[in-house]
Amino acid sequence: MKLNYKHTLYACFCGYICQAIVSNLPPLLFVIFQAQLGVSLEKITLLITVGFCIQILVDFLAAKIVDIFGYRISVTIANLCCLAGLLGMSILPMIISPFIGLLIGVTLNSVGGGFIEVVVNPIAEALPGDKKSGVMGILHSFYCWGYVAVVLLSTLFFTLVGEQHWYLLAILWCIVPLFNLFLFLKVPMKTLVEKDVQIPSRKLFSIKTFWMLFVLMVCAGAAEQAMSKWSSFFAEIGLGTSKTLGDLLGPCSFAFLMGITRLIYGKKGAKYDLRKLIAISGGMCIFSYLLVSLSPIPAISLVGCALTGLSIAILWPATISLSSKLYPNGGNAMFGYLALGGDIGCAVGPSLVGFVSNIIIKFNYTDVEHLFTGVDITQSALKVGLFTAIVFPIVILLSTRILKNRITIVSSSLK
Repeated sequence: MKLNYKHTLYACFCGYICQAIVSNLPPLLFVIFQAQLGVSLEKITLLITVGFCIQILVDFLAAKIVDIFGYRISVTIANLCCLAGLLGMSILPMIISPFIGLLIGVTLNSVGGGFIEVVVNPIAEALPGDKKSGVMGILHSFYCWGYVAVVLLSTLFFTLVGEQHWYLLAILWCIVPLFNLFLFLKVPMKTLVEKDVQIPSRKLFSIKTFWMLFVLMVCAGAAEQAMSKWSSFFAEIGLGTSKTLGDLLGPCSFAFLMGITRLIYGKKGAKYDLRKLIAISGGMCIFSYLLVSLSPIPAISLVGCALTGLSIAILWPATISLSSKLYPNGGNAMFGYLALGGDIGCAVGPSLVGFVSNIIIKFNYTDVEHLFTGVDITQSALKVGLFTAIVFPIVILLSTRILKNRITIVSSSLK
């Protein structure tokens, strides 16, 4: 069978499914890690933070690595790391210290996920065709569909096989990066921008508009992952649901609405002002976080979790599309630094929630229960932690206001 650029796009879709697996499978296992492996909430927070810090380092280095070795070798490294990370997470905790074993697995997953983010976007952007923002929206929707698949199939696995066999689940998910590895070895690829015409990193760093886009990526990642990483734990522990119901009503509904919104954006978003769409999303995100943290009714808090997926859906792909539109010669360096900004946010967002929640629990600030209407201190602490994440969509709104004039200036200079 002769593979063409359509298959290259399919490989990119599968790449984002791989990223969804390595990013979202561990959070579904947090409670299991606590119960079966004795990993504390503090160490779980550390796993999240270390994972994203590794991904940040990969983002920083990946653009140079891609320029040296090219797309195919780089994406092969990405899939191999995802494969090794899932295997390590499932096997190593049984052989060595559980926390160290999980840390090694998470580190390898983070290397793989970081490379995928940096490499897959320019591969998709370089494909023939003129509807780039639409492709980017559909591409990023596959992260959401991968997220939904992880939740649904993992929930089915726990129901049929049992939570005590969670390590087998991680091994089964290795099938996806293994398939993607062989697919990317065969599909054709084009170079987005030749190295001699790319905007140099030093020049990118001197552009004020680029730094505003970087801030948007930071806040987009933070607003998304603050809810994504804690929604299952929040539903299960904070709201007292079962694991199955918590996963379905928390991260699954979050990812489903995020995917639907990105799909619609991919089909229809090209005709709208990207800056305005980002601003509207920021406003909706503020409302969603307020609903989660301040509602006295658990069901409404869960609705807020789901609505957060809808509100943050286009922030990441729209910011990338806006960057490509403003700086078409940005090349691998621009995509790498934007991914760096997004992953900085992905580290800061959930870590902030976990840090604040830990402080409330550690010092037993029972007064917060009056404002955040928790059944107990754990639920109240999680609500306080999620409430602090509202700072990220607020910065998004402020940034889009500042960007308004900057985009006009850049657009005029391109004509």
